[in-house]
Parts: sequence; C-alpha cells; structure tokens
Amino acid sequence: MDGFDITRREALIAGGLAAAGAASLASPPVAASTPGQMEHAIRSLIGEAEVRKGKVTLDLPPLVENGNTVPLTVIVDSPMTKADHVKAIHVVNEKNPQANVISVQLGPRAGKAHVSTRVRLAGTQTLTAIAEMSDGTYWSDSQEVIVTLAACLEDLI
Repeated sequence: MDGFDITRREALIAGGLAAAGAASLASPPVAASTPGQMEHAIRSLIGEAEVRKGKVTLDLPPLVENGNTVPLTVIVDSPMTKADHVKAIHVVNEKNPQANVISVQLGPRAGKAHVSTRVRLAGTQTLTAIAEMSDGTYWSDSQEVIVTLAACLEDLI
C-alpha cells in the first residue's frame, strides 16, 4: 500500500460526485415560447379554416398559485348525434414550450362533448379551446390564467 489505494466504493463515489459537479456547471437549454407559436399551432391543426366564437366553454381558474397542475375543462354545446357531433377538441396555449396542450378525437358515441384534465402552465397566459364539428366548422373559446408560480421551465432542472 503506497497511500494511493482506494476502495472500489470510494472510486465510484468520487466519480459520481465529479459527474454531478460537471452537470451542475453546464446550463441546460431554456425551453421557451416563440412569438406567434399559438397561431402557428392553430393553423397546423385546422389549416386556413375560419374559427368562430361560441359553442365552446373553456373552464379554467382565473388565478392559480402553482402552474404544475391546473384544472382544465372544455364543454362543447352539441347534440352528439350522427349528423351533428364534435369530431375533435384542441387546446393550445401561448407561452408553454410546446403550444399544443391536448387534442381529443370524439364521435357521436361519446354521448357528451366534455373533456377534463390537468395541465402545466409556464406562467400567466391565454389558452384557447377549438372544437371541430362534423359539418366542418370550428368554434372556440379563450381564457387568460394568471399563474403565480410557473411550471414547464426547463432551466430549473
């Protein structure tokens, strides 16, 4: 033993600490929204079709303390019959790293055009829900949510 002998365990611990230190020095890329990303997301979903206000109710709390788990409900006024039903519901946002929040495909057998979930929000922003109807029309509703503690921030990893 010449004073430089270390156990396997000590070598693994030292290597792990060195790797952790190096990782903490590197700044991860910050994922952020880009101007116009919500409009781009809408156009990629529905093309150049006209979106009308009405028939859709987007329900979000107007103020949330934590953006990690925000309740979201979309209800579309539709009889949900074979001749008149909701084909899809899309929700997009303006400030998350990814503009598409959720897309749900529906049909007349769904019974109701009602979707509830929880989403993560990267700060105060506007969300828009768009319903695609069986007759080819699109209807929407928008709502702003004030977020006091944001989620979806990649630089906090």
